[in-house]
Amino acid sequence: MLYQIPSFLLDVIVGLVGGACLLRLYMQYHRVPFGNPLGRFVFAVTDWIVMPLRRVVPSFKRWDLASAIAAWLLVLAKFLLLSLLLGSLGRLAILPLVSLVGLLQLAVSGLTALLVVYAVLSWLPNTSSMLSALIARLAEPLVRPLRRYIPLIGGVDLSPLAAIVLLQVAGIVLGSLMGAVFRL
Repeated sequence: MLYQIPSFLLDVIVGLVGGACLLRLYMQYHRVPFGNPLGRFVFAVTDWIVMPLRRVVPSFKRWDLASAIAAWLLVLAKFLLLSLLLGSLGRLAILPLVSLVGLLQLAVSGLTALLVVYAVLSWLPNTSSMLSALIARLAEPLVRPLRRYIPLIGGVDLSPLAAIVLLQVAGIVLGSLMGAVFRL
């Protein structure tokens, strides 16, 4: 219990802030405007860590590397605090690799959540709000390639479901990779 509560709280905090950093990276890559409520929220949550990093870490083409590094640093800090809590300081050398896998798991979780919201909004009639348009713009790059191979079935687009399944498989692979890294 003394490990589970701090672990849960760190998962929530790093999931929120690190996920917002990854969302910032994803939105900037796809040139999604930040003038909407979600964009303003992302900036408010991430500016404190991304802006100082941006002074030393330049962007690479359309990739905002400062946001990616900020998310990775948050995951690294989470695993470092959990290692300190467990007293397993002998494994500090693998923390950067563990944090990278943890960052990829966070990205998979965030994209899965995005696709679930996108699928649910697609079932609702008249969802022409600004938020649903934003969610669609973020989800379309993930489902568009799958639509070439998955036809509509009874008028229902199953490409978001296929994308979720593929992301879950990636999550399973990453979980196995995380276990392999811990066994080093």
